[in-house]
Amino acid sequence: MDDINVFLAHAVELEREAARRYEELAESMHADRNLEVEKFFRQMAAYSRKHLALAMERGGFHRLPALAAEEYSWPDGVSPEQFEWIGVDSMMDVHSALTLALDGERRGHAFYAGIAGTSGDPEVQAMAREFAAEESEHVAVLEKWITRYAA
Repeated sequence: MDDINVFLAHAVELEREAARRYEELAESMHADRNLEVEKFFRQMAAYSRKHLALAMERGGFHRLPALAAEEYSWPDGVSPEQFEWIGVDSMMDVHSALTLALDGERRGHAFYAGIAGTSGDPEVQAMAREFAAEESEHVAVLEKWITRYAA
């Protein structure tokens, strides 16, 4: 991926999906009456919306860019932050919810790291490295939460 605007359009979509995913997980934890994990997921959704706004600002987008489905270059054909199945079950336990979130963050990290390593554009490389580092931080936080709830 060698075009900064195409990269940023991907980042916008990825972060939009992440925010949506975290809101769904927060609602699941609300239904489970786990207010601590619900609050954490809402915080993660806010971070995703912040990253979304940053990507839009850097791309100079005033509204969300829309690429046709065939214009996206996702590793598995879908955004790394999309669920592997449709929706979140309100009966999902904390460990499953955290594991699902961790999987999405790992795939997001791999997506950005892959672009950083393969792009021929220095601006895309630098921004992809920055976004990969942010995703790596999210992975570390989620791993701590999973360890905390495994006990």
